[in-house]
Amino acid sequence: MHDMRVLIIIPAYNEEASLPGVIRDIREHFAPAIDILVVNDGSRDQTSRIAKNVGVRVLDLPFNLGIGGAMQAGFQYAAIHRYDIAVQFDGDGQHIASEIPALLQPIIDETVDMVIGSRFLTRGAYQSSACRSFGIWIFSFILSRILGMTVTDSTSGFRAANRDVVAFFSRMYPEDYPEPEALVLLHKAGFRMQEVPVSMRERTGGKSSITALRSVYYMTKVLLAILIDLIKKVR
Repeated sequence: MHDMRVLIIIPAYNEEASLPGVIRDIREHFAPAIDILVVNDGSRDQTSRIAKNVGVRVLDLPFNLGIGGAMQAGFQYAAIHRYDIAVQFDGDGQHIASEIPALLQPIIDETVDMVIGSRFLTRGAYQSSACRSFGIWIFSFILSRILGMTVTDSTSGFRAANRDVVAFFSRMYPEDYPEPEALVLLHKAGFRMQEVPVSMRERTGGKSSITALRSVYYMTKVLLAILIDLIKKVR
């Protein structure tokens, strides 16, 4: 890994409570080998100030674009600055920095183009609400058949992408809740993907924006988007 430039992209919306611990966790394991970029997605709290005060790079978006817009901004930054690998790492404290090498190794070995960290490859390792579990199962069932590979954690936001995927996502990336849809776009573009088992923890701060009602809306919207992705051209 010492020969590759790696960027950790942290999309953050009102994550002032958890962000210091997230950055500290990454630095304890990888500083100074890995760069950190916080994409402040129009936060109304002190997310941007806190990130700048601890010395990480910050992109301040003028207003809240959602996870898709924040991540695409991060991918554009990674493409412009010619990073070899970009890692998506949530700002709410769920992801664990010591798990990052598991995502990087298949890319370093050049066996795949993107790696998804799955909470569910290790049975019983992660518990979710019944509503979320059902939604994840639906997405995973459908995507497994579309992609021709087993997908267990289609909504995981813990991912690593090589330079080619970074360039692709800098041009084309889904909006809102993009993780399941992004897999379809990569498949259509001919990229190779793999899941690896990772551990995650409960969020350490802030509040999830996905309520039970929004889960139904989210599931319906993403399923429709996936159907559209199957017929549209990718570039």
